[in-house]
Amino acid sequence: MKLISQILIGLVAIEHIYILWLEMFAWTTRGRKTFKSFPADLFERTKSLAANQGLYNGFLAAGLIWSLLITDPIWNHYVAYFFLSCVIIAGIYGAITAQKSIFFVQALPAIVAFLFTIFS
Repeated sequence: MKLISQILIGLVAIEHIYILWLEMFAWTTRGRKTFKSFPADLFERTKSLAANQGLYNGFLAAGLIWSLLITDPIWNHYVAYFFLSCVIIAGIYGAITAQKSIFFVQALPAIVAFLFTIFS
């Protein structure tokens, strides 16, 4: 169970590293292909806003990676719970306010990782 939990936390972290890259460095290229419902004329004008969002996703990834490096099992779980909760809340909020698919792409993997962490 512990190994599965760690793998899932790692996958959520990798996903947020990808989001960091997408929003900070590929917003006007790959971002257009990913966010098809976003008006094409706004990508260039929102580049700095997207980069700011990407930075926050990087912080989430850093926290999740940090949780994997903590050797104390209690603090390992506490830090993982905190950062997974942040991802879950952001995913639910994004699904409500922006696009419903965000729940399945962002919140659901974090929920699964959270549950495996609880039971590990």
